[in-house]
Amino acid sequence: MGTSMAQEVSKAQIKGLDEQVQEIKKDVLGISTELALLEEKLLYPSNTQVSVFVSFADKEGFRLDAMDVKLDGQEVVHHLYTAKELEALRNGGVQRIYTGNIRTGEHQIEVVFLGKSGLGGVYREKASHTITKGVKPKLVEVKVAGSGLGDAIEFKEW
Repeated sequence: MGTSMAQEVSKAQIKGLDEQVQEIKKDVLGISTELALLEEKLLYPSNTQVSVFVSFADKEGFRLDAMDVKLDGQEVVHHLYTAKELEALRNGGVQRIYTGNIRTGEHQIEVVFLGKSGLGGVYREKASHTITKGVKPKLVEVKVAGSGLGDAIEFKEW
């Protein structure tokens, strides 16, 4: 009976340790998230912050392969899409593709995307948009619609 009691105590202790480890993991993740937010506030103060987001209006059969973003003529992002990222966008996800600093005033954003149509043909689209940066953070959504939907790239600001 002594062995059985020792096994029970060991199982209870292991379960208790496992619960403590899970709590520590939660604390570490919480601290990590707070540090990331503080770092972002330091690197990108609200009076100069600009963020560019990508969303996707799924055109059946269209596949987004790559995206280039230029700000005032300077390339700030070149992104190649993975299957998982494309799936997330198709399911309504929004990707933050760029965060940076700009001065107040007018700025030109240019977007080029490369993809494949449902028939397998390569499709390339380019669009530009003027944004006006104020003292608050500027958020710009780039909605990629693919081929055959009128405006293949739409811009929305917040």
